[in-house]
Amino acid sequence: MLPDTIHKLPQSERFAYARLLAYMTRVDNELTVEEMAMFEQRLGTALLSPKQRQMIRSDLKNPPSLEDCLENLGDEAGRLALRDAVLMAASDGTVDEDEREALDEIAEHLELAPDAVNRLLKWTVEGYTWMQAGYDLLNDLSR
Repeated sequence: MLPDTIHKLPQSERFAYARLLAYMTRVDNELTVEEMAMFEQRLGTALLSPKQRQMIRSDLKNPPSLEDCLENLGDEAGRLALRDAVLMAASDGTVDEDEREALDEIAEHLELAPDAVNRLLKWTVEGYTWMQAGYDLLNDLSR
């Protein structure tokens, strides 16, 4: 699990964070097991009420617009949401054109550095490579 400050944010921002992740799961009209696993993990860190979690899960079926998702995101919540949106988009091994466009729109809305998405994607690839090395190590430890 990633060390985070999501749980310290105001509830409205945690809800906006979760809505943005729900939006990202449906950007390419395909919900993979990997994206769903990442979504559920990140949703757990947001510490939302049961009613809010139910609302977020309904957003998986009928996603809100990107503009609605970005509405209540503060600076920190927005950066965390973008980071986790990149992780989710890359979790199935590819970031398709629709996902990349959404990530770029989020970064632009947050007024981040022009190379923000590229830097987050590089970090994500490095992280997934590190995780794979860990799995390889565990397999190598077997007798």
